[in-house]
Amino acid sequence: MAKISSIEGRILYNSRGSKTVEIDVHSDNQFLGRVCAPSGASVGKYEAVSFPNGKPEESLKILKENAQKFVGLESSDLKGIHDILKELDGTENYSVIGGALAFAVTIASMESAAKASGEPLFKILSSESSFKFPFPLGNILGGGAHAGPGTPDIQEILICATGSKTIEESIEINLSVHKELRRVLEKEDPNFTNGRGDEGGWAPKLDNQKALEISAKACENLGFTLGKEVSLGVDFASSTQWDEEKTKYIYDRAGFENSTGEQIDFAANIIEKFKLIYAEDAVHEEAFEDMAELTKKFPDTLVTGDDLTVTNKNILKKAIDGKSCNAAILKVNQAGSLFDALEFADEATQNNIKLITSHRSGESTDSQISHIGLATKSKMLKVGIVGGERVAKLNELLRLSEHDLIRGMAEI
Repeated sequence: MAKISSIEGRILYNSRGSKTVEIDVHSDNQFLGRVCAPSGASVGKYEAVSFPNGKPEESLKILKENAQKFVGLESSDLKGIHDILKELDGTENYSVIGGALAFAVTIASMESAAKASGEPLFKILSSESSFKFPFPLGNILGGGAHAGPGTPDIQEILICATGSKTIEESIEINLSVHKELRRVLEKEDPNFTNGRGDEGGWAPKLDNQKALEISAKACENLGFTLGKEVSLGVDFASSTQWDEEKTKYIYDRAGFENSTGEQIDFAANIIEKFKLIYAEDAVHEEAFEDMAELTKKFPDTLVTGDDLTVTNKNILKKAIDGKSCNAAILKVNQAGSLFDALEFADEATQNNIKLITSHRSGESTDSQISHIGLATKSKMLKVGIVGGERVAKLNELLRLSEHDLIRGMAEI
């Protein structure tokens, strides 16, 4: 097996223009694995710290001082690489070396191993002999932490071509809805500037309800029926509205406040009215019992934990025990290392929690998460619709469709 011959890093910038790290791992002096770490804007309090003291330079300094500890390890030895990272950082949230560094080192090592073996990354990460494509889930209209003032409080309205039979059709439908929504918004507001949020969703000055209605209208204009050919999803990102002192959800832009019970009703009404296939973080990140209420009420909707579960195996176990969700976001950099994330994925799969592999709002043009979505049997791949850093992931799925190992779409 190929062995790591060198490991080094550099400072780059993500899609928001923020500094991040890119790591190169060479195996046998020739097989390059290269990964640039992403970062989120809507960040759960329990997820891994991206960089020590917020400085990627500190992560790179630690890597440079300890690079020789990785040399000689098999690049496919994910556990061994993870163990060295944990020797350097004994904290639960990677606050010493930075979760972004753990993310980039572990995925770059596996990519290097994949190149050495002549196999695609998804196959190296899984022992399965056949795979199905996750459904692309993309942001068509954005607000909250991903867009500016005047946009909806709701962070993301998403589209998923749930009736499509191929990955090509699924991507094409998502793109068509995104384009049609622009036309609808321009009719609604002739002064609409075609502004977009961090993930490529349109960012109009609309309240939550109007934004949802217009998104549904774009689908219907194309002849689609919600809940059949296409389905809407919503990332409520409710932790951004939650005020611990008032114990209420504060919707500043819309001008109202919700008690706990009102928030559950608020989310339930949206799920019912718009036939959502996907509802993420409908309550705040510690409201396990409230999430359980929604999960019980909507068994056919992917009631999804993101800030709730933060790609953390132990927190996921709490959610499983409380029946707090039936789906969970897999963001590798929330966990830190790829080893941590795959342990989370295994725990979810063993307990019938459906996985949605996700990008971050601050992304690179890397496409390894497309492979991770396949390898973990994710039902959806939440990677946006437009923007070079988003399209890179979708284009990688199209390339992967040439593999005989991948047949058809996942069963949601």
